[in-house]
Amino acid sequence: MDSDWLASGVADMAGSLQGSSILAIAAQVRALVAQGHRVCNLTIGDFDPKHYPLPDPLLAGTERALREGHSNYPPANGIPELRRAVQQMFARRLGWTPRLDQVLIAGGARPVLYGCYRAIVNPGDKVVYSTPSWNNNHYTHMVGGVPVEIEVGPDDNFFPRLDALAPHLHDAALVVVNSPQNPSGTCIDAGTLAGLCDLILAENAQRRAAGRRPLFLCYDQIYWMLTFGATHHADPVSLRPAMADFTIYVDGISKCFAATGLRVGWTIGPEPVVDAMNKVLGHVGAWAPKAEQVATARLLDDDAATDGYLRFIRQAAGDRLSVLYRRLGAAQARGLPVRALEPQGAIYLSAEFALEGWRDGDQLLHSAAHVRTWLVERVGLAMVPFRAFGAAHAPHWYRLSVGAVGQEELALMLDRLDAALAALQPPA
Repeated sequence: MDSDWLASGVADMAGSLQGSSILAIAAQVRALVAQGHRVCNLTIGDFDPKHYPLPDPLLAGTERALREGHSNYPPANGIPELRRAVQQMFARRLGWTPRLDQVLIAGGARPVLYGCYRAIVNPGDKVVYSTPSWNNNHYTHMVGGVPVEIEVGPDDNFFPRLDALAPHLHDAALVVVNSPQNPSGTCIDAGTLAGLCDLILAENAQRRAAGRRPLFLCYDQIYWMLTFGATHHADPVSLRPAMADFTIYVDGISKCFAATGLRVGWTIGPEPVVDAMNKVLGHVGAWAPKAEQVATARLLDDDAATDGYLRFIRQAAGDRLSVLYRRLGAAQARGLPVRALEPQGAIYLSAEFALEGWRDGDQLLHSAAHVRTWLVERVGLAMVPFRAFGAAHAPHWYRLSVGAVGQEELALMLDRLDAALAALQPPA
């Protein structure tokens, strides 16, 4: 059969949709491991259960719920117990109480993100987001939106400045912010977020008077309970209560409870948008499994169990991130073109390896791609370049994820990195 002819039958959107760069890098890492290379894999935005086991109440609660018979379809918008648990969790932990009809449960954060895009963005509508960021380019493509990408860098903590955002808001349909952010592991500061909220509120006051469609903010806070040190998570409605009419939250158990495979996520947003998202997701069956919903509701209602697990996961991830940050900082202090941003949240560290033009013996590191290959093959350090998150302007920056690595393995890799860096010769 003629595969080219068959491919011509694929819809334009699907045929032009790019595959995940991160998955492609993961495949390269697996191939190296199969060839016998020793690789410390910091590419995975997931959790190894050996290092990050599920909370006991969630594991036992899912089994219990299955034995109780919760193996059938859940309500399309989520079981009432979980919707109430999410509502009350927001009230206790963020200080404001959404209405129950603002809460929608879905099969993880990805369907929530897709549902938000699909419910708000018409073909030709502008979507504003910063780069690097996770998957906004793909979601914008899938719904036929027009991307407005704002390049950000380390001097801005990898978040856009208000003066960079403001010119694009007058004709946009959606602004997307993720904090703590994937890939940077940094958090938006409350002042910047409050300023963005003020811009959106002012814009929408003008739009309402002119009879134009409102501008919405998609606020992805899937990592919000994973913050470190003095970092405080800020959210739009806590800062500006009027933003409840214009903010769509993305949240769930995937990251803060190391439960990526259980597929329980939720959104809180304005009722007309949540209703539209429910219709979209209902037609594709993007429901969270019922037993996992039952167990999640019981976990969220148990503050002692929740707080106990959060202490564990913050320390486990925070300790690994701190080791990386300190060791890369020591390399920078020795005059090497290596640096990292202090970790603030999520399971990621932003690090720069500006080694292009340096030599390892007779081998010239001639490009950013060659540097990445050298780090994998010479050191066994596998990372995801920010280029995979749409940031071609930051060719030497990488995401280092600590979700699937043990502390001993991490320390051994860092020893190899120190030795490899010490052997490098700078450009003449």
